[in-house]
Amino acid sequence: MMEPAASHNLRKIVIIATSDVHGNLWGYRYEDGLDTVNDGLARVAAYVRELRESGTEILLIDNGDVFQGNMLTDDVYNKRPEDRHPVASALNAMGYAALTLGNHEFNFGLGLIERIRQELSFPVLAANVWDTEGRPFADPYVILEQHGIRIAVIGLTNPNVPRWDGGKVEGLRFGHMAETAQAIAASLRAEGKADLIVISAHAGMVAEFDEEGGSDAAGRIAELVPEANVLLVGHMHITVNQRIGNTVIGGPRDRGREVVRFDLTVEVDGGQPKVVSREVTVVDMSGWEPDPELRSMVAGAHEETLRFIADGGGGSSIEGEGGILGYAAADFQPEETAGLPAGRVQDTAVITLIQRAMLEASGADVAATSLFNDNADLKQGPLTYADVYRIYPFDNVLYVVTVTGKELKAYMEASASHFRQWQHGDTNITADPEVPSYLYDMFAGVNYQIDISQPVGQRIIHLAYRGRPLADTDELQLAVNNYRYSSLLKASGLVSAVKHWESDCSVRELLVHYIRERQTIVPEVDHNWSITGMD
Repeated sequence: MMEPAASHNLRKIVIIATSDVHGNLWGYRYEDGLDTVNDGLARVAAYVRELRESGTEILLIDNGDVFQGNMLTDDVYNKRPEDRHPVASALNAMGYAALTLGNHEFNFGLGLIERIRQELSFPVLAANVWDTEGRPFADPYVILEQHGIRIAVIGLTNPNVPRWDGGKVEGLRFGHMAETAQAIAASLRAEGKADLIVISAHAGMVAEFDEEGGSDAAGRIAELVPEANVLLVGHMHITVNQRIGNTVIGGPRDRGREVVRFDLTVEVDGGQPKVVSREVTVVDMSGWEPDPELRSMVAGAHEETLRFIADGGGGSSIEGEGGILGYAAADFQPEETAGLPAGRVQDTAVITLIQRAMLEASGADVAATSLFNDNADLKQGPLTYADVYRIYPFDNVLYVVTVTGKELKAYMEASASHFRQWQHGDTNITADPEVPSYLYDMFAGVNYQIDISQPVGQRIIHLAYRGRPLADTDELQLAVNNYRYSSLLKASGLVSAVKHWESDCSVRELLVHYIRERQTIVPEVDHNWSITGMD
């Protein structure tokens, strides 16, 4: 858009925004032991520093999911409340003005969020969350000022948090993002508190679950709050750069790979400030060298995380062998097969290992897990905590719930919907993009086939338990992680019983224990399931 002619009545507002940094301060992948070349908050800091040194006054905001996502956060500092959190130190040092809570900030319970509030020197926002008394859980918005212009930043967290972390947010109510923003914007207008409205919503543009009501769709905000000048989105880890009406909308990719820059030119003539030019730019961080000052600040935390890995994940490893947990007798994962990662179209040793650790720890009859990383593998040789993190990167705990044969089959059918129906002439098995890979689970303890020539809901065949067909009325104990239990089994009503057992550590720690006990693990496959129905 063309800039208006220079005038002493014009003010330039520049907003820089991050989202889904997921604890990546240094620009490093701890599971791979490698520096990265295109991401990390240290690169964002270099970009921000150059802007400020050039004389550009900016407002810096974050859209959430910054205190979770790698070993530095999940395994070390989120579990050390006595230490100052390095993410909080970094955000403070960079001069952030506001943080919207992402769904992953809730993964570690409300204690972490209270700690975040105490350690950050700027407001933490979540306008659509209330306690049982109807009191706001966090600040709904903050009024910032630049060049004499009052800018309201409204923060909205993802309302699906109870689906994923139900037990950790008991006593909180999560509301419709767009309707909440609409009410707050109307109040700000009526009270004359703000000249510009910026909305930071930790969600994608389209609904993730609530397709009818749009409570979790940022696009609905643009419809209900057309007076919003800026809409920052995230959560989906994709680039968003668009405009709806007079609202410019932007979202960056994750881990600090991109930042969003919003440029507003505001005319001030003694009356109500008026936006006369608006632009959104998504800036790739691959061209920036990490800021040495920020890296120096977080160096201690980075080195502590490397020590954690070298120490076998903070616990014992094989005596005299540093951080080695055990050994893999051979590679665990075959190469890509039939157009999709092998770990999703055939039973593999990686999945079998995870399932056996789950069954041993829980005593359950059946275990379900997903292939979280398409490239997940354990290579022949020594195994460290980083290797375990690579095959199980989430800090889930394990639940056991009683299911009927009918309920288990319904769960398996939902999982099998990941595949597109096989059509005559197809040459590869393909996935339905509407059912992403992280929703596809594989099952141990039962034998079954997935007939992908059949429509969704009619694909699980020859389902058997201990050598006989599984009856609808049979009861089994199912081991499943807390995320799948809350977000699918209970949220979708697939299972009527409630979980009756919970592990006292994460699934990842159960895997560490499993490997340490055996010291040498051999890739083994149950071959209890297969895909059929294709040429």
